[in-house]
Amino acid sequence: MEFKHVSVLLEECINGLEIKTNGIYVDGTMGGAGHSIEIAKRLGEGGRLIGIDQDLNAINASKERLQEFNNVTFVRNNFSNIKDILSELKIDGVDGILLDLGVSSHQLDVPERGFSYMHDAPLDMRMNRDSSFSAWDVVNGYSKLELERIIREYGEEKWASRIAEFIVAERSKSNINTTYELVNIIKAAIPASARREGPHPAKRTFQAIRIEVNREIELLEKAVNDCLDKLNKGGRLCIITFHSLEDRIVKNVYKQRENPCTCPPSFLCVCVTKKVILR
Repeated sequence: MEFKHVSVLLEECINGLEIKTNGIYVDGTMGGAGHSIEIAKRLGEGGRLIGIDQDLNAINASKERLQEFNNVTFVRNNFSNIKDILSELKIDGVDGILLDLGVSSHQLDVPERGFSYMHDAPLDMRMNRDSSFSAWDVVNGYSKLELERIIREYGEEKWASRIAEFIVAERSKSNINTTYELVNIIKAAIPASARREGPHPAKRTFQAIRIEVNREIELLEKAVNDCLDKLNKGGRLCIITFHSLEDRIVKNVYKQRENPCTCPPSFLCVCVTKKVILR
């Protein structure tokens, strides 16, 4: 299946990066290369783009779409390892970094990846398919309290306790193996009156399990700080967030790094300024 991904806030991100033709830029979540193509177009002979993604499908699709550019380096890894990645490439600092957080439209659209509650598929949700830990392990292996915690914290689901209780009860009969099995359990746990309004009843729980499988929130705060540490003077970090958990972490890191300034008078200030785009 073709790797499809809609690049959100494309113009805003490209403008925000203020791309210099001879600069070094990182697309930490390359996906289908929508943002990467626009960055590469603006780089001159001395410029360089580092494209990072942990999804092999994304890497292969991006190589195909960026084949006309000779200034792109592809790295299969997680952007949370930005310091190690740049160190291996012998790059001390970069002029801009872009992070498009969350799941890609391709991952949602391919049923066998198990990300979507709209397709029946094996429980998976791994962004890095080489990982041995999947949604199946969370659903069938976590205790009721662990399930309740992640569904409440990562899914912001008020029915977390009932959903966890129903999952544990069902898996005591047999393993829960597919997305539709899980969807039906979630629907049974949420009262009918609560299911009539708002998003799909499984949306928040699926989000929570996906975040847990891929350690998205766990790694984010350190990753944002590490990205800021690797920016050259005047460098730009653009981050696209999709839910309040990501948004809160990013804003808190920006606030800590911006104000108050903690740079000693004898050192070059590395504090950042923030600009949030709401859409």
